[in-house]
Amino acid sequence: MINREGTPRFRVGISTGGGDAPGLNAVIRAVVLSSLHRGWECHGIRDGFHGILAPKQYPNGGVIPLYRDSVRGITHIGGTIIGTTNWGNPLHYPTTGSDGQVYERDRSDEIVNGLAAHGLDAVISIGGDGSMTIAAALARKGVRIIGVPKTIDNDLDGTVVTFGFDTALAFATECLDRLLSTAQAHQRVIVVEVMGRYAGWIALNAGISGSANAILIPEIPYDINKVAAKIKKREADGRCYSIVVVAEGATPAGGDVSVVEHELGRDKRLGGIGERIAHELQELTSRETRLVVLGHLLRGGSPTTFDRLLALRFGAAATRAIEEGQSGVMVALDPPGVRYVPLEEATKRMKTVPLDCDSVRTARDLGIVFGD
Repeated sequence: MINREGTPRFRVGISTGGGDAPGLNAVIRAVVLSSLHRGWECHGIRDGFHGILAPKQYPNGGVIPLYRDSVRGITHIGGTIIGTTNWGNPLHYPTTGSDGQVYERDRSDEIVNGLAAHGLDAVISIGGDGSMTIAAALARKGVRIIGVPKTIDNDLDGTVVTFGFDTALAFATECLDRLLSTAQAHQRVIVVEVMGRYAGWIALNAGISGSANAILIPEIPYDINKVAAKIKKREADGRCYSIVVVAEGATPAGGDVSVVEHELGRDKRLGGIGERIAHELQELTSRETRLVVLGHLLRGGSPTTFDRLLALRFGAAATRAIEEGQSGVMVALDPPGVRYVPLEEATKRMKTVPLDCDSVRTARDLGIVFGD
């Protein structure tokens, strides 16, 4: 595409990958408006990089132009207007061979060639640790790419916080407020399972804020008998109700995570730990116990003010990074500003809850048990 001055117009691609999170559309809007402000074109890559790998699946093509009208009024809307997926990692893409067996193969070169075929000069990849790992691999192959950290789990290293986390946390806390009143009314134990995979940030912060009596997180293997002892002690003190918050990746001491499904080409789907704990607590305490799994309710809905602003800041910063000649970096919150972190560094390790952090210490001071 040639602009009025007769020079090639710079073209930016946007990809959203992994699980959805509130604020994705705000990032897209910021990137599109910031790019148009610079005289650039913007194009959305459908469903992660599937728009490049399988373009015939899309009636209007796997890469679509994004204009000012495309992003008008989407800041407050959950989800993503260009779609996302957590299936089919292009670095380990599941493929059925002639023998009928399914194996994994690296399709990253196809993405590199596909981006070039669409004339995309740079890509802004919005996602969690999986998406950032893919982005780092593409950067090594010469793709000009900027990462934007997204995950409700808040487990991505290199940034103080990821957008989507605050919204999920606020909703989880609201649910705990509601469940506390019904637990009191019926004198029940209520187990609340929340997302977070292998990091306990949602469970920890919502549990403290929502007056939970026990919080079980992946970082602290639990002994169910100690949780039951807490519930019995409360009953002996005349408080015949309890709230137990459980991260989906919580594990019993000496045990392993509870997995619902493990399919080639997709991350393990964690779940079932809440049901197990509710059953065990009812057996151990003889107290009527109910389970509430918040699940994907934490992913949807309108982003909080904090997440909207952070997403818009990240989108604008990613555009500035391209203008400054950056590549292979992730924008990251480093209050009061936003900085660039090498993708290789950001994906080196998972950000989990430190056992000596102030929030854990606060919970213990408040009498909340972790089952250890």
